[in-house]
Amino acid sequence: MTMYQNDSEQLIEFLENAPTCFHAVSLMSGMLDGSGFAALAENEKWSLQNGGRYYVTRGGSSLIAFAVPEQGIKGMRILASHSDSPTFKIKENPEMETENHYIRLNVEGYGGMLCAPWFDRPLSVAGRVVVREDKTGTLRPVLVNIKRDLLLIPSLAIHMNREANNGYKYNAQKDMLPLYGDITAKDTFLRAIAEAAGVNAEDILGHDLFLYNRQRGSIWGSSGEFLSCGRIDDLQCAFASMQGFLAGQKSEFLAVHCVLDNEEVGSGTKQGAASTFLYDTLTRIHESLGYTREDYLIHLADSFMISADNAHAVHPNHTDKADPGNRPYLNGGIVIKFNANQKYCTDGVSAAMFRDICREAGVPVQTFANRSDMAGGSTLGNISNTRVALNTVDIGLPQLAMHSPYETAGVRDTGYLIRAAEIFFA
Repeated sequence: MTMYQNDSEQLIEFLENAPTCFHAVSLMSGMLDGSGFAALAENEKWSLQNGGRYYVTRGGSSLIAFAVPEQGIKGMRILASHSDSPTFKIKENPEMETENHYIRLNVEGYGGMLCAPWFDRPLSVAGRVVVREDKTGTLRPVLVNIKRDLLLIPSLAIHMNREANNGYKYNAQKDMLPLYGDITAKDTFLRAIAEAAGVNAEDILGHDLFLYNRQRGSIWGSSGEFLSCGRIDDLQCAFASMQGFLAGQKSEFLAVHCVLDNEEVGSGTKQGAASTFLYDTLTRIHESLGYTREDYLIHLADSFMISADNAHAVHPNHTDKADPGNRPYLNGGIVIKFNANQKYCTDGVSAAMFRDICREAGVPVQTFANRSDMAGGSTLGNISNTRVALNTVDIGLPQLAMHSPYETAGVRDTGYLIRAAEIFFA
């Protein structure tokens, strides 16, 4: 398991350095810079060349990297994942004084998270601030991460709620507010953010700040077969896709590594799967290289996309929640996801194409479908297809405790996707 453990250790390092979507995109941008990819800007003209390697970001939280074949484009290979995870967002004017003794922070839920695991664990704040530059008057985003145990959401003692273990409906405005300090912490939060960002508090004109779990990632189990960390959904797929993209030969098709934001809240933003980001990028690539719109449509018809967003493994304590015939397990391989109502866009053709890729890569494949009497979630594949329509398969890596601040996956599965992605981009 040494090779797979190395993949997992690198994944945990990536996860711990990516407490928010902004940090994840920044990390991937750095990896691309180090691999010879040139950064493009959406507000500048593009001058692309055959054989060139490029990337572009939108909103600081979505990224598309691509490699143009030396002989030109004859089709596209796109692997898409998402950068965001369910968490709590810091509101404007966040400090809340309580009985002249405590300072809490006012937060609101982002995405559909499991609330219970957020209690009684060390938390901190990360994200970005937008500052005004004195000399130029321009606005500049700055990443920030307070790298210390800063906050905690304390549980109510069992003595004060005897029914706590019989089920409890959490109220986001009452139960989920983190404790920041005693009364001496009043009016210090924005200053703490400014200090961590290396800017003046008075220069901060806007912010996008989120809570994150400070517990370190861990490889565990009787044989070290499991790993746990925050944000496994979906940065495990984003990381593995990036590794496979960089390792693949990228010699025949336009190779595209795509990481989109806001999947957890429906993708309907300027940097989400429902936006024009992927469409804009693909059409600009074609136009810059001298192709016509008809050329683009021909290439699209000869293209394939993998939508990679993690899948539910069979839960050891709730085996009845899984479909009787489609039962993925940790370390069992990449999961192909099916849904008759097209919440997942896999069909017979795209499933066959992906199985063939995995056969060539020598990695195992599993399948997932919801129980027929249980509604499931959706992902970015079917939403993206409304903008860029092509053969698409929805896949993921099996995990437990999805949407918890501390999720669990299998040590082998990251490596399986890296190798499948490498073959895909060959």
